[in-house]
Amino acid sequence: MTSTDSFHSILRRLCLGIVSLCFVPIGVAQSSNGISITLTGDSIVNRRLSVFDDPASAHLFEAIRSTDVSFTNFETTIHNDSDPGAEESGGAYQSSPTWIPSELKWAGFNLFSTANNHAFDFGLAGMRSTLKALDDAGLTHAGTGENLAMARGPAYLDTKRGRVALIACASTLTAGSAAGEQRPDVIGRPGVNPLRFQTLYTVDKTSFDALEAVSKNLLLGDHGPAPKGQNPILLFGGLTFQAGDVAAVHTTPNKNDLEDLVAAVRNAHRQAEWVIVSSHTHESGAGGAETPPEFLITAAHAAIDAGADVFVAHGPHILRGIEIYKGKPIFYSLANFIFENETMQFQPAESYDSMSLPWNATVADYFDARSANDTRGFPVQKAIWESVVAQLSFDHDHRLQSVKLIPISLGYMEPRSERGRPRLASASQSKSTVEVVARLSAAFGTKVILSDGVGTLLLP
Repeated sequence: MTSTDSFHSILRRLCLGIVSLCFVPIGVAQSSNGISITLTGDSIVNRRLSVFDDPASAHLFEAIRSTDVSFTNFETTIHNDSDPGAEESGGAYQSSPTWIPSELKWAGFNLFSTANNHAFDFGLAGMRSTLKALDDAGLTHAGTGENLAMARGPAYLDTKRGRVALIACASTLTAGSAAGEQRPDVIGRPGVNPLRFQTLYTVDKTSFDALEAVSKNLLLGDHGPAPKGQNPILLFGGLTFQAGDVAAVHTTPNKNDLEDLVAAVRNAHRQAEWVIVSSHTHESGAGGAETPPEFLITAAHAAIDAGADVFVAHGPHILRGIEIYKGKPIFYSLANFIFENETMQFQPAESYDSMSLPWNATVADYFDARSANDTRGFPVQKAIWESVVAQLSFDHDHRLQSVKLIPISLGYMEPRSERGRPRLASASQSKSTVEVVARLSAAFGTKVILSDGVGTLLLP
């Protein structure tokens, strides 16, 4: 061997040694290190995020980019402005420019639910163009599809820490937007993965007898089969009543929807390392808007029992409590992440008609009328504009290691052109927001404390 050959041999060994220090050896599973996840609530977004470089905005997005998975509920549509609005919308008709997916990708998001009450604001064409825009941006999404199987099926995100499955559903739906089953003789109906439910109203016997008498006299109601071991029920005016000693409202998930949700989770559990389940749920429990409905609690527990690692809900636009169920986190509502609910460029005729506005009214006229010039509705509800971003970590054995809650502000009482975008909350708001989460979570036995400006769950 010549001296030159010896030199090159030594150089080659040195280079290989340097390379081996920089890369994990092939065959070592990255998922053995666990995973970090960011969860946010509703994103109603139609403006740019990347133009803001103030510290409160920049540090928030740095935190979102720091985790392996970052999730949001995409509660808007991306469509051609020539697409007509649906006959019924989930509120104000939501529409976003075609560049919005790239903005969310810039912000660090890589996992999206599209199952919500705004998915069909611009009909089937709007749903399809939204999915195409997310696909074109290379973003993983679940919750809507060409038939029920596609809407209900998991979507998969590949990360360095393992494959992540997302199953997304919605209990709050507009008429005709629920996806339908495929059959040998009829194709399935495109739409949203539904989590439907039944409501049973328990009233005292005097009230029940009065309802029964009215239904018989006016032929408005009918008796239905009583649940096993319970009193007879009365179907009246589209509602279901039962006599009882204590007035109450009980909700249960639709049997088929729950069974299919469980089956989807079990499938995903075998196909991926990590499983996240999302539900868009406006409905409230007996305790009011801050409490989740019974059917959602039942569905969340069933999803965890079937193998889900995380259950995250959104929809009421306010915060709800957090439960640790069998070692897994359930977020009953993460409220809003982006709430640009008043800066869409266009609204269909139905919006103007709902406010009794003339044919030549502008979109600004519509939003002025809807909020009575910021004196009612969303603009004056402080809880709408204060939320948290949840960040959690699991170890390689799927054990929950930490849950941090980063308080954010969406600009309560700022002008319409400014409010709605997220930024880190002030110290005083951080304290009050974490106190809200702590109060609501205490009902589930979950303890939340404020530490260094963020909420921290005290895990059992």
